[in-house]
Amino acid sequence: MEEFDVELWEPKTSLGRKVKEGEITSISQILRSGKRPPEPEIIDALVPNLKEEILGVNLVQRMHRSGRRTKFRVTAVVGNGNGIVGVAHASSSGIGLAVRKAITAAKMSVIEIARGCGSWECRCGRPHSLPFEVVGKKGGVSIRLIPAPRGLGLAAAEVPKIILRQAGVKDVWTQARGNTRTTVNFALATFDALKQTVRMATREPYSKHIVIGEIGEESD
Repeated sequence: MEEFDVELWEPKTSLGRKVKEGEITSISQILRSGKRPPEPEIIDALVPNLKEEILGVNLVQRMHRSGRRTKFRVTAVVGNGNGIVGVAHASSSGIGLAVRKAITAAKMSVIEIARGCGSWECRCGRPHSLPFEVVGKKGGVSIRLIPAPRGLGLAAAEVPKIILRQAGVKDVWTQARGNTRTTVNFALATFDALKQTVRMATREPYSKHIVIGEIGEESD
């Protein structure tokens, strides 16, 4: 994918103009105000080190008066490996267009996550894992993310492992239930669990070692 050039970007919204003019310098300023980025270029400008991965490509069919129509459904994840992650899916009759649409949708869905050391076996105070156990659900799939001690790694299936790595979580145990072969639901259930980390961190008095969003290298 071509490198994004902020100088060539022509924002279509007032929020986009504020980003280009330097009034907004962090994605956290937008997300923590309760707003959503209205343009994918805002994400490209504020999170330049964002990486993209395709989690799955499936053929979906539906009947129409003119006959059976087939589309490609692509599930994608974007993340900077440091507290920012987004997951989404999109469909199109062409696989290339479906990939671009899914990546754009994933950028528009980015969130910050909370990280910490919630493992009773570790308690190192570093943000290498999750600060507490969370559960995410989508359709008939549910996944439980459990804080793990430093050095364990990601004890997870391939789909949640990719998402967690993109989010910057290094050590975690997982327990999944339901039809996990359905990539879309498995990915969105994992994404939902990560959303719960911030919801819980902002509602309850947890440790000062919880970090929401991006952190410096020295903190890990």
